[in-house]
Amino acid sequence: MTFSTKTFALVSAALVTALGAFAAPALAQTAATPWELKPDMGYAYDRDGKTFSYKMGTSNAGELLKGAKKVPKGTLFFIGHNGQLYMRTGPYLEGDGKFKFGPDQ
Repeated sequence: MTFSTKTFALVSAALVTALGAFAAPALAQTAATPWELKPDMGYAYDRDGKTFSYKMGTSNAGELLKGAKKVPKGTLFFIGHNGQLYMRTGPYLEGDGKFKFGPDQ
């Protein structure tokens, strides 16, 4: 499969699964769970908002990296009420380490 330069979309798809907890109502804040992103996998968030994962090869890695952008550390990804995937840089934890945008207590 040929990959486009929209590499950000590849990474974003993995986030959609992990972010399901943000879209669902919760009674109490739960502990953060690390993602398991693998270097040999591509993750896609397509134009219809569906997510996919792909086993990647190395023969066209150079093409994949053309136009790719690194995701800055400290970036939060989330699904809005409209079903759209968003990203936000900046603080997302309170001073005590709790998630700043967690459910109201």
